[in-house]
Amino acid sequence: MGISRSSRHKRSASGAQRPHYRKKRRFELARPPAMTKLGPKRIHPVRTRGGNHKYRGLRLDSGNFAWTSEHIMRKTRIIGVVYNASNNELVRTNTLVKSCVVQIDAHPFRQWYEAHYGTPVTKKVSKAAAPAEGEKEKKPAEKARAKLHEQRQKDAAIEHAIETQFGAGRLYAIISSRPGQSGRADGYILEGKELEFYIRRIKSGKKHQA
Repeated sequence: MGISRSSRHKRSASGAQRPHYRKKRRFELARPPAMTKLGPKRIHPVRTRGGNHKYRGLRLDSGNFAWTSEHIMRKTRIIGVVYNASNNELVRTNTLVKSCVVQIDAHPFRQWYEAHYGTPVTKKVSKAAAPAEGEKEKKPAEKARAKLHEQRQKDAAIEHAIETQFGAGRLYAIISSRPGQSGRADGYILEGKELEFYIRRIKSGKKHQA
């Protein structure tokens, strides 16, 4: 056994060296970090204490992300890591860890929004999407759908920062699972004050690097 999670090697609060009264124990065993990278999915099962299993995510490229304000979750592609509070090296190497900020593909969320509300996410509407003159009379099912969309559109409001991200096709999200333990990179889309905070941090990080 190489790596240990024991704290017996540490000094006491007064600075005294603690006595070595036993050797390492198996229940103090630690393992090297997974350092999950962005790439085609590769997961290794690891047998743990009690015959249980951890799923070591070595490479992951997608995950389930929640859009909290809209109460939905979609599986989408992870594009890259943009911020990590602990270490900039993990951003450079695209290492996926819990609480890192990533950019994800906005397409699944755009599709859902436009189907649910019957209106485009961004205010820019292409000429093809604009209604043509002299349209045929709508069928009863289409009328009912249009009425439902009209009701839903009263509550359809997206904050400006997220609308801008939809225009670029990428959303900022944070990973809330532990890829090295569960083999999954799931999380949620950043919104509100939290999004403002991380945008400031990302911009200040870029200034320091320049």
